[in-house]
Amino acid sequence: MKRQWFKLPLHQLLQALNAGEATLPEVVASFYERIAKRDQQVGAWQYLIEQDDYLAEYESRRAFYDASPLKGLPFAVKDVIDTADIPTTMGSVIHQDRIPDMDASCVTAMKAAGGILMGKTVTTEFAYFQAGKTNNPHDPARTPGGSSSGSAAAVADYMVPIAFGTQTAASVIRPASYCGCVGYVGSKNEFSLRNIQPLAQSLDSLGILSNDVLDTILVRNILLHKSLEPMPQASGLACVFGVFSGEVLGPIEDKMLETLAGCQQALGGQGYHHVDFPLQETVAELTVLHGQIMAYEVARNLVYEQQFETLGSHMQALVASGLALPYHDYIAALEKTDNLKQALLRWFEQQGADFIMAPAASGVAPAKDEGTGAPFMSRAWQLAGLPVVALPLGYYQKLPMGLQLIGKPHQDDRLLMQARQLQQLFLRSQEAVSA
Repeated sequence: MKRQWFKLPLHQLLQALNAGEATLPEVVASFYERIAKRDQQVGAWQYLIEQDDYLAEYESRRAFYDASPLKGLPFAVKDVIDTADIPTTMGSVIHQDRIPDMDASCVTAMKAAGGILMGKTVTTEFAYFQAGKTNNPHDPARTPGGSSSGSAAAVADYMVPIAFGTQTAASVIRPASYCGCVGYVGSKNEFSLRNIQPLAQSLDSLGILSNDVLDTILVRNILLHKSLEPMPQASGLACVFGVFSGEVLGPIEDKMLETLAGCQQALGGQGYHHVDFPLQETVAELTVLHGQIMAYEVARNLVYEQQFETLGSHMQALVASGLALPYHDYIAALEKTDNLKQALLRWFEQQGADFIMAPAASGVAPAKDEGTGAPFMSRAWQLAGLPVVALPLGYYQKLPMGLQLIGKPHQDDRLLMQARQLQQLFLRSQEAVSA
């Protein structure tokens, strides 16, 4: 029986290649066969490298790829991230013919580590709300979330093992939750944003989508030029955590709240220590401030006076609200943000807490005609510049639901190890139930 290599996470594919259990052309063919079978329904790809061209690149520098950390395995990037000689349209007709002459830093780092770019994934218009063609891989009538819609759908549907997204509000964490994959957004300024479309400079972040936290750790280390060996072991981390339900921000589906409560209880049974998280209004205030700051900065980053009518209705409304916000109100919002962030950091220190656990979205993916989903579960953490990992820890009627772990600034390595530990814990629980 033919091996379905496309279902393996990146680190297991590397093990298979190193052990001689597979060849790179076999693995790549498995991914392209998956794309041919599924992408007509999912619509994750904006631009796909031809399989022959991919393999020609591998063969042209085979010695380099075979000796490299990534062995020539594929990765994908959201279509707001520049790629040399390949269109980067930002989901907008304004840039439909734009072809950069330089890669973004994250693309350069992956190529230097032996990854081969498979293609560009669909984004919403300028990484905001105007949806592209992508459908949720679990139900084509539902949204994959935005704005890293194609990246989340491609990874969750096993078309590519790793993809980059970007997040300004909830653009990695929400689609990861809706599509059922791992989403990670680093601490503010953790990664280079060179040659990535700016949306709101106080908020923009690079994100990684995968099906295994170990893969996310590997790619993070590549981006930061850190040692890649040995791969860390996720076990025995004693953790203190708080819980934030998000109900103060907006309606949360009952099944999502049940999933959150169930995970909280399960962690208690594994020796994790739960502490009270009283800063409900602090998070609510940060959420409101995020909307103001984002609107102000977007309106000044996307200056298209001659092409305003070309923008989608969602973007037009955002720009209009941003232009209406006075400068002194914007500065006041930034100053208030600093004070509220300090309150969050004091809570972490006083409680000795490692992370906050919360829903990654308000529920399962809504129908496509309802939009790309509410972003309110991520706005506060994004504005505070905290690292976040979304894990697929629940299902409702075969639709995935994610929970997010929010950590302390620049404690990303520890947060990812904790996320890996939780992923293993709940995987073992699911296996025990299915057995």
